[in-house]
Amino acid sequence: MPKYVIEREVPDAGKLPTDALQAMSQKSCAVLNSMGPQIQWVQSYVTDDKIYCVYIAPNEEAVREHAAQGGFPANRISEIRTVIDPTTAEA
Repeated sequence: MPKYVIEREVPDAGKLPTDALQAMSQKSCAVLNSMGPQIQWVQSYVTDDKIYCVYIAPNEEAVREHAAQGGFPANRISEIRTVIDPTTAEA
């Protein structure tokens, strides 16, 4: 199943208190539960003004539907084509 990176523009995301991040996470999980197992949240990275999320989903439309139902921005959605890491450099 395809994997996606979602770029969410959230002003001052890096300054959000733990309870706000928890509330966002709970909302996301509730929407995911209602959508069924075909879409999964893998991990998110919070920066100063953005949150980058990794999702497994059947298509980009499912990712957009999750964002719409949750009230989350989805400013850019990119399908991950491959994953590399330091072991990729090994022969």
